[in-house]
Amino acid sequence: MDKSTGMVPPDVETAIKGLAGNPNRAEAALALASIANRAAAALHQLARAEANARKGTPEWGRWASLTNVSRDAILRTATCRQTANQLYQANAATTSADAAER
Repeated sequence: MDKSTGMVPPDVETAIKGLAGNPNRAEAALALASIANRAAAALHQLARAEANARKGTPEWGRWASLTNVSRDAILRTATCRQTANQLYQANAATTSADAAER
């Protein structure tokens, strides 16, 4: 993993760039928002488990803080995903209507 990019593995970075390059911008937004939400949920589960395992230790506070912040990230990325889905659905409806007119 490359520490200069926040420890994002190169294959993940490549996948993100590939998704962001999708010419269907609404589809790209939905894919990226969905991935962000899933990643936030996975981080929250990990942080919560570690905080629970470390109660009473010096590290507990940092893990508990990460649990709280990641919970906020889940809520925010869920809103991103919902909005991106609305964009995607509207784009799909417009595309279908345009195709029907031809």
